[in-house]
Order: sequence, then C-alpha cells, then structure tokens
Amino acid sequence: MSAGEAPRSPAVHAGPLRRLTAAMVSPDSYGSVFVLLVITYVVSVWLTQPWARSLVLFMQIATVWLALHVSSARRGVRYLASSALALAAVIAVANLVWGESDSSSAIVFFTSALLYFIAPLSILRAIVLHREVTLETLLGAIDAYLLIGMFFAFLYLGTGAFQSEPFFEGGTHDTLPDALFFSFTTLTTTGYGNLVPAGNPGQTFAVMEMLLGQLFLITAVAKVINAWRPARWRLGDPPPGNAGGSDDAPPTSQGGLS
Repeated sequence: MSAGEAPRSPAVHAGPLRRLTAAMVSPDSYGSVFVLLVITYVVSVWLTQPWARSLVLFMQIATVWLALHVSSARRGVRYLASSALALAAVIAVANLVWGESDSSSAIVFFTSALLYFIAPLSILRAIVLHREVTLETLLGAIDAYLLIGMFFAFLYLGTGAFQSEPFFEGGTHDTLPDALFFSFTTLTTTGYGNLVPAGNPGQTFAVMEMLLGQLFLITAVAKVINAWRPARWRLGDPPPGNAGGSDDAPPTSQGGLS
C-alpha cells in the first residue's frame, strides 16, 4: 500500500455503521488506531499501580507500531521508531525489576513523547496524499489530533522527572492521569485551571500545545470534515433531510484535500 492511497476500507455499498465498525477492527485501518488510543487512555487513567506503567508502555508500542503500519511510514522512520521502542521496553523491564529512578523515568517519558511525535507526522503525511477524502482520511485526522495530546502529556511528565521541582504548581505529584488530563484540556483550550505548570519550560510547552491544537482543528480536521462526503452522497443521492433534492444538497463530486 503506497502512501498516496487510503487504507483499504469496506465496500462502498455497505451501510455507514457497518463500514465504521469494520474500520474499528481492521489492522489496516485508522479506526483500529483510534480504538487502541482510547484503550491506552482508559488504562493509563484507571490503573495507577507501579506495574501498570509497563503495561501502558507496551500498549503505546502497539499503538505507535500500528499507526506507522497503517500510514505506510518510510523505512527510516520505522527504524527510528523501532530503536525508540526497544529502548523504552528495556528501561521499562529494568524499572520493574530494580525499581524506578528519576533519570530512568525521564528517559522512558521522553522516549514515549518521541514516539507520539513521530506517529502523527507519519499519519498526516499519508492522509495529505489521499486522492479523495474518505472515512479513513477522517479517522486518520482524528488519530493525529489525539496523538498530539499524548505527545504533550509525556513531554510534561519527562520534563517533571528531569527537573528538580514538580511540573505542576503547588507541589502536585506528577502522575500520568494528571498529565493526560492537563494535556487534553490544554489542547482543546478548555483550561479548568486546577493544574498549572509551575514555570518554564512547562509554561512554554503548554502555550505551544494550545496554539497547535487550535491550528490543527481549524486547518486539518476542519478541512477534512468539510471535504468529506458519505459514500451514498457521492453516488448522487441527496443527504438525509433533503429527500426532495433541494439546492442545499451536497455536491455529488468527490471531495479532496486541495
């Protein structure tokens, strides 16, 4: 599968729900990447025992590997990711056997951040080359957005483990659930205010995430959603609510990213 082709999806004549369900379980679909991202987030938030970090790490490895596979990442990118994955796995096993230290935790967190940085870039490169906007293009854009949130969460954790002071103001203990919560509320500019970076470089990273999150939404995701038309619309049928074929019906030509 070349980078300019969308991953294989179910037949056009299948129902929308059936196509979406098939995408969520296919190893060649961005839907399966989305499912793994959701599972990784839930496990990261609910399992806070020390051994759970290793489980989360291996789930990250599976998620990033699948994202690179579906997006047909270049060989050099795969080699870089494989090296980072191997390093993170070795350190995670060592932490289980001999216990964690700030330096080893920082390496694991920064390595995880690197993986979550590589994956969305590979996905974006692939979906930009799609000749038409399909369900796979939409799912890929959503995956890239979620991966950016994961990247910043582990960047915050790595920064907190590397510096002498806690990352969050008030001496709050830097935990993975807190980092994920802060990252996604920052990415979406929700900003509850209960967690605040104590100083730089954390504050600068948070500003970068806010700007990147909004720019991504108003450019990449918005453009993909605007250009995407469900398959049955492209066959010439009016969308629901326009059975009479009003002038407001979506165009029947295939959408594109350009």
